[in-house]
Amino acid sequence: MSNPTIANAANSQAGHQARFNEDWLALGIGLLIFLLALSGLGGGNVLGWVVSTAVWNDPAGALAPTAKSYAGWGGAGALLATYAALLVVLSAAAFLLKLNVRRFALAFTVVFALAYLSWFAGNNAYLAAVTPADQQKFGIAWSLHLTNEGGFVVALIVGLVISNFFPRFAEWLKEAIRPELYIKIAIVILGGFIAVTIAGKLSLASSVLLRGLAAIVEAYLIYWAVVYFVARKWFGFSREWAAPLASGISICGVAASIATGGAIRSRPAVPVLVSSLVVIFAVIEVLVLPFLAQLFLSDEPLVAAAWLGLAVKTDGAAVAAGGIAEALIQAKNAAQGIHYQPGWILGTTATVKVFIDVFIGIWAFILAYVWTNHINVQPGQRAKAAEIWERFPKFIIGFVATFLLGFWLAASGTPETLAKLTPSVGVANTFRVIFFILTFFSIGVLSNFRKLWEDGLGKLVAVYVVSLFGFVIWVGLLVSWIFFSGVKPPLAN
Repeated sequence: MSNPTIANAANSQAGHQARFNEDWLALGIGLLIFLLALSGLGGGNVLGWVVSTAVWNDPAGALAPTAKSYAGWGGAGALLATYAALLVVLSAAAFLLKLNVRRFALAFTVVFALAYLSWFAGNNAYLAAVTPADQQKFGIAWSLHLTNEGGFVVALIVGLVISNFFPRFAEWLKEAIRPELYIKIAIVILGGFIAVTIAGKLSLASSVLLRGLAAIVEAYLIYWAVVYFVARKWFGFSREWAAPLASGISICGVAASIATGGAIRSRPAVPVLVSSLVVIFAVIEVLVLPFLAQLFLSDEPLVAAAWLGLAVKTDGAAVAAGGIAEALIQAKNAAQGIHYQPGWILGTTATVKVFIDVFIGIWAFILAYVWTNHINVQPGQRAKAAEIWERFPKFIIGFVATFLLGFWLAASGTPETLAKLTPSVGVANTFRVIFFILTFFSIGVLSNFRKLWEDGLGKLVAVYVVSLFGFVIWVGLLVSWIFFSGVKPPLAN
């Protein structure tokens, strides 16, 4: 099962690999961005100019540098600086990959412009405003409640339009269509962001630690095994497809499917297609599950919170769902005279999701070991340790490194250090968001529906629907009820 469009891009990448590959480059670029962002701890954030986009109703004030110390640059200056920096770094990566650097630079300029314009559009208040208070703030009567995650969907849709209606343009862009490189850089940066999130909610994290660990057992041992079985036995997918699909549906979506694909050495088309489905279904979940949580679980708010952490498969969408659910459940309980302290529902959702995310690298290593020793070896032979290392996705080392560094800084730092750490990691996280935007735009450009349908995308969607709505959501609800039933947030004074 392969898509010729994606296969051509993948073959182009594979054919040019020499001393460097995307894994090592993603490791290096991700670490460089994270370490430079930590320069803010010394009072001089050298990356604070990176552009961020706020939810907007008036486009004039939507763009701004992430760090206030660069406010004088303005939104346009920050956007140009971000583009120029990424162009230089990624063109150097293209050179090391032995790509045509001039063609890459020209194509990347267009890719960045279209991808960021999509993100900007997705942050419009009519798409992204979440709560009634947000709508009142922006003076609007309605919203699709997509959060700024909707910007990823817009980028995906724009890419899909290009791929399916302007195939020549898509072919011209393909030198800069590098979803694996972009997502791997993002995952390296994500490690530090998750670590600081954990440390920042340490008291909450410790109170739900056992429940979070139970969620990990549930996600990895129950979900993964069942989805893998369904994909293999009911729909006839090969191991190459079933493993990333099981990780994408059961663990944490895009990051897990990419890591699994790297661990088992699947073709690039596999995690790319799984990732596109993860994003689409995560948005559907954000639009539906918080309202179901309000309707049926308003008297068990932390059950609802844990359920969303287990059921929604991307980090941003899960946290967004937790935020929406908190607003809805708080409002419903307040109408009955029950006022919970804010932050506990959202914090529990984020904590459960983070505990699951931490084990992406561990799971990738386990799968690399299994595939090397039991799946892709010759009969009678066992893989050597060097071959396991060869298969291990090197960018996961970066994920672990930024996680450990971020957690150490957050857990051992003085109050003055912590006050500087959060905005510094916020700068790194802004870069992570940009690489996610580039990833989803690239996924769209590589996804020609006619060719994908011919190659079996319909079956892939069927596995996702059967697995997610057939048992993943409901098993997650059951586990959440077992471990969180009766656990209430503290009442507000």
